[in-house]
Amino acid sequence: MGLDVYVGPLARYYGGDWENVAERATRERERERVAGAKPARRKEAQERDRLHRAVLAWRDTLQNSLGANAPGPLDWDEAPDAPYFTGRPGWDGLGALVLWAAYVEHPMLRAPAVLPEEWDNDPALVRCNAEGFRSRYSHLVRNVELWLPLDFAFTFEGEDVDRRRVVVGSSATLARQLADLNAATWKVGEGEAAAWGRRRPDDKAPLELHARHAFAVMTGLAHQSVEHRLPMKLDY
Repeated sequence: MGLDVYVGPLARYYGGDWENVAERATRERERERVAGAKPARRKEAQERDRLHRAVLAWRDTLQNSLGANAPGPLDWDEAPDAPYFTGRPGWDGLGALVLWAAYVEHPMLRAPAVLPEEWDNDPALVRCNAEGFRSRYSHLVRNVELWLPLDFAFTFEGEDVDRRRVVVGSSATLARQLADLNAATWKVGEGEAAAWGRRRPDDKAPLELHARHAFAVMTGLAHQSVEHRLPMKLDY
């Protein structure tokens, strides 16, 4: 199962008015759709309106549930014509990046050379999520699936628009934590980091190469989320 990351209005996401990396590549390669055509999975106008209202109602409920902990008004852009952005770190990329951060925090442990098959049970990652441990990379290692374009330090569990339980974080904090991870390890500039995102490593490539690729993808999308005031979420 692939893993994409979407940045854009949530109503647009749930309405299907977007394409992931593979879908866009297929359309461009086969030239089966004319320029500007709507993706085939796009919902009808009435359904899109319903989804838009549902997202706004969900956002109001989230605001009320956070109460005094809310980092201000939850007023990101949900306009129908707001842009969207996508990237594909893949599960191997995201897993490698998460473990890379976990082992930076626990240097006494030896990182695996390649991504383990069950990386979510990795001992360094388990320690990062242990009760009472304050991770420097909390918005990366805590199984976050939805990042809001607001600035807050905590992560929390709640319901998403589909009423699934998900962990929610901040894309502003994620961007800073990714920058901190780079400063603590690779120390590369924006140009070199961006180049990492343009070529996906082979499946059996070392853990670090997958981590670098995912770092570039996630950093770019986190910056788009903050700049355009748009949520960021995993799609799988």
